[in-house]
Amino acid sequence: MSEHRKLAAILAADVVGYSRLASADEDRTLARLRALRSDLIDPTIAVYNGRVVKRTGDGALVEFRSVVDAVRCAVEVQNGMVERNAGVPEDRRIEFRIGIHLGDVVEESDGDLMGDGVNIASRLEGVAAPGTICLSEDAYRQVKTRLDVSVSDLGDTQLKNIAEPIRVYSLRIGNAAHAKASPTPQPSEALLSAAAPPRLSIAVLPFANMSGDAEQEYFADGISEDIITALSKLSQLFVIARNSSFTFKGRNVNVQEVGRNLGVHYVLEGSVRKSGNRVRITAQLIDATTGGHLWAERFDRNLTDIFAVQDDVTQQIIDALALNLTKGDQQRVATEQTGNADAYDCFLHGREQLWRFTKAENIKGRELLQRAVEFDPKFAPAYAFLAFASILDYANQWSSSWSAAMAQAEMFAARAVTLDDRYPYAHWALGIVELYSRRHEAAICSAKRLIGLAPNLAEGHENLGYALHYSGNSEDALRCFDTAMALNPYYPDVYLHFQAQAMFQLRRYEEAIGILRRRLVRNPSTDVSRVLLAASYGHLGRFEEARREWQEAFRVNPQYSLEHRRKVLPYKDPSDFELIVEGLRKAGLV
Repeated sequence: MSEHRKLAAILAADVVGYSRLASADEDRTLARLRALRSDLIDPTIAVYNGRVVKRTGDGALVEFRSVVDAVRCAVEVQNGMVERNAGVPEDRRIEFRIGIHLGDVVEESDGDLMGDGVNIASRLEGVAAPGTICLSEDAYRQVKTRLDVSVSDLGDTQLKNIAEPIRVYSLRIGNAAHAKASPTPQPSEALLSAAAPPRLSIAVLPFANMSGDAEQEYFADGISEDIITALSKLSQLFVIARNSSFTFKGRNVNVQEVGRNLGVHYVLEGSVRKSGNRVRITAQLIDATTGGHLWAERFDRNLTDIFAVQDDVTQQIIDALALNLTKGDQQRVATEQTGNADAYDCFLHGREQLWRFTKAENIKGRELLQRAVEFDPKFAPAYAFLAFASILDYANQWSSSWSAAMAQAEMFAARAVTLDDRYPYAHWALGIVELYSRRHEAAICSAKRLIGLAPNLAEGHENLGYALHYSGNSEDALRCFDTAMALNPYYPDVYLHFQAQAMFQLRRYEEAIGILRRRLVRNPSTDVSRVLLAASYGHLGRFEEARREWQEAFRVNPQYSLEHRRKVLPYKDPSDFELIVEGLRKAGLV
């Protein structure tokens, strides 16, 4: 049997506790593992040009052309598993351990790999904690100057059946492995590559619903979200977005693990019990670096006092962290209030429906928010999210009249701002309306006003990034997206599309392709990203790949219309959209 030696990046992975999972329910475990392979693992390996050398019942050995590709693949898989395990009981989760090494291997004629390179990768996988990635020093050396990753140095480690100790690095999960664009890190890159989280950083976990009624879940979630909004107004504090902290909803989590995954020093957790017109809220602030409690308190109040409780919790955090508030912080930190408990209840329920982003839930959400303003016609938050419901109708073609949906959105957003000019989400909704109405300068001003009111709301930096991009300033837009991703490390996959769209506008087609491939791993059913990918390939002369993505776009959405996109996307300069068309034309697609 012929063989030859070569240097290769080797990834070894297996399932933690596979035997236990299989013995509890073998058929279900195998079915879930097969689904993971077809929906997540194999497509991600393909995106990063990996070759599966062999599979075991619960694991795999994969060869990559570079360590950078291997690490990016591993990060995508582990982040994908965090999303898929959200809400799954701990004893039923499928979690992977991954080891990566760069070393000498022997390739046999049948494609199998042998040698120390394989053995070390396998042993690294064996010492990795569940859900993490361990790198050898040889592998880490290849990525530390090329990717923004955060690692813990585990020191020299004696691996089983390996003669000499190997220095091992454990890679923190919770962020994508981005290529370094310049020697000077941007703010979000500095955060991702920091060895320790910023001291004044916090994540608010979704409060547990202790009401004994699953229908009250929205109320507990809403309390958590309003505390996040209040804390986001503090300029001295780094606050993780709802989308990321709610990834841990329904899980028995280790707070120190949460801190590592989200890159924060402190974690707030608690519970809500609502009964009649009474509510009991417990909250505790924990130092995620040590697991130590800073304070814990229980509040038993009438439902009408709920805003005072939220303000108390915020003030307790301010006191515990010894924050010296600026005058502006002090003025805006209070929770937006209504004197009507029914209005607040309808608002929390309606907002939760909108976050599900479906047509049916949007209708339910709008009905609840309409009831909220009937209970209290001066409650600004309800109007702000009514505006958002209309924006969703417009953007997703859920309304029979686009112009009517946009007119409604503008009316509700303007009403919210008039009622409470200091409510951040009023300016958030108004900024989106202004952008899609092609009032670009006004949209930029609204986004900046939002950031001024709540520096830590990811939505503010997201809005400013969109407005800058569509105004033709994609360099600054990318910096905004970086900040939004840092605040929201488990960011929705649409962030990747806009990041790629900005890269495309800057003619950085190769970088756009890499980002779009990552989005396709997370969301294979996107049509718009496939079209942008086809245009990127067209500009680079890769016409066969362009045709493939163009065909896939119409497979996932036969109704896709380039003309509709031209009308809807609010580019200030029409030539920016025509750059997409030009890429498709080069490939002979339009």
